[in-house]
Amino acid sequence: MANWIINNGFPAVMVVVWMTLNTFLFVWYYLYYDQDESFYYTRHLLGSALAWARAPAAVLNFNCMLILLPVCRNLLSLIRGSFVCCSRTMRKQLDQNLTFHKLVAYMIALMTAVHTVAHLLNLEWLNNSKLGLYDELSTALSRLEDERNETFLNPLQHIDADPQQRPTHFAFTSIAGLTGVLITLSLILIITSSMEVIRRSYFEVFWYTHHLFIVFFIGLVFHGYGRIVRSLQDEPLHNTTLCKDRPDDWGKVPECPIPQFAGKEPGTWKWVIGPMIIYVCERVLRFIRYMQAVQYRKIVMHPSKVLELQLRKKGFKMEVGQYVFLNCPSISQLEWHPFTMTSAPEEDFFSVHIRSAGDWTDKLIDVMQKLPEGEQGPKMGVDGPFGTASEDVFDYEVSMLVGAGIGVTPFASIMKSIWYKFKESDPKLRTRKIYFYWLCRETHAFEWFADLLQVLEKEMEERGLGDFLTYKLFLTGWDQGHTNQVIVHFDEDTDVVTGLKQKTHYGRPNWDKEFDQVRKENPASVVGTFLCGPAALAKVLEKKCAKYSDVDPRKTKFYFNKENF
Repeated sequence: MANWIINNGFPAVMVVVWMTLNTFLFVWYYLYYDQDESFYYTRHLLGSALAWARAPAAVLNFNCMLILLPVCRNLLSLIRGSFVCCSRTMRKQLDQNLTFHKLVAYMIALMTAVHTVAHLLNLEWLNNSKLGLYDELSTALSRLEDERNETFLNPLQHIDADPQQRPTHFAFTSIAGLTGVLITLSLILIITSSMEVIRRSYFEVFWYTHHLFIVFFIGLVFHGYGRIVRSLQDEPLHNTTLCKDRPDDWGKVPECPIPQFAGKEPGTWKWVIGPMIIYVCERVLRFIRYMQAVQYRKIVMHPSKVLELQLRKKGFKMEVGQYVFLNCPSISQLEWHPFTMTSAPEEDFFSVHIRSAGDWTDKLIDVMQKLPEGEQGPKMGVDGPFGTASEDVFDYEVSMLVGAGIGVTPFASIMKSIWYKFKESDPKLRTRKIYFYWLCRETHAFEWFADLLQVLEKEMEERGLGDFLTYKLFLTGWDQGHTNQVIVHFDEDTDVVTGLKQKTHYGRPNWDKEFDQVRKENPASVVGTFLCGPAALAKVLEKKCAKYSDVDPRKTKFYFNKENF
């Protein structure tokens, strides 16, 4: 348990605080609508469904205020920069932005379902009250009109339609009903298209349907203007205890005037206006960046269908491990895709490596392959750079870098930066040891990165720092022909696959063995473990970090960090 706290304590506290606020809002508003005297007559018509509709609405307001903030990339980068000299824990929490975004979305979905079901029951009971199917008081309340000195309580009172069609008519003609339908449909489409299988296989569907959030928020702001949940007003003074059993005397005796009702002022906009303004500013800034000119320095096609783009943009500054969003208008005007930069901050350009992984990347690679030699590529919009967990790699004494396939890209940037720091004898470099693990399914994937490792290997040897970098390459897929070739060249000084002195390993790493080795070689050290790879591998490494960490400050501690896009 103590080991788990080291890696997950602060995120867990944040989730507990968020859940506590949600619970408080739900309970507070439930008790308010369930006990407040001004809603006595409303509760008589609707029963407990009144509180069950209004309490989720309060939780919805709170979470709709939060949902946009985790996807304001520039805001997060600003906050990350503010904490750069302060708290590693706070910066690490920012790397969980998409996880928190999903968590808030699940809460919105749950509260929307409860709110919707409660209001559907409300409509049924309001309709039955209008038909006189309940007691005398319900019938009297449902007959109040907006005439003379009366105000209505039952919003179905004004609908002249077939009794069975009255709730449906209200749902599709009133402000509250129509906006509620739009909100619910938008939310269903957004959530279903966000499922992993759709997002990975049909990214365009995910991308376009996610922009229904605009419809969602417009509907949300105007939803309360229907003012269908009405409460008893203070003037004239109507004593519910005395008058509830005497509806025939309403307006005839001084102590029982005709009850006056009014809907509450809509307040959702007060919750969401701030985040909406921040998000609009975010999009304006993205558009300004999109309009800035981007030049191609070099276009390289690597094996395994990996495209390298070396780009230049005026005023562009980056740090190791950061990523950018790319947009190619000739392929799609609206689609933006994230790519980790593989260049170092010390270089006068920035580069990305793009693997074929869907329609957009396939089209981009096809366009670049057809370009004549030396010609500039199509217009490219660049938004960024944005910070990630890998930015903190040099804040640790010891770092473990784990890349899977194209997930090696942030570590390419780190490796290049290390080379420049050693070349310039940078005194600010506090990292004294790096362990690098790269897992690939096929041999060709190693080729574009092997050259960099060879340069680093030579540089370390010349400076007598051969122990600074320990790297292990793991080939997780091979055939019999490849195995035979390895056996023939086994005794050679360099690896048959990469040409490096470090031989390629076959199969998957034994992570218990690797973590145990790192712990033994680095007693009393803080080890940052960085992953850019699949979720399944992330779960494994997170468990190993917890397993091999010690709460004793005099012993080794592992902190897990994962790239999130």
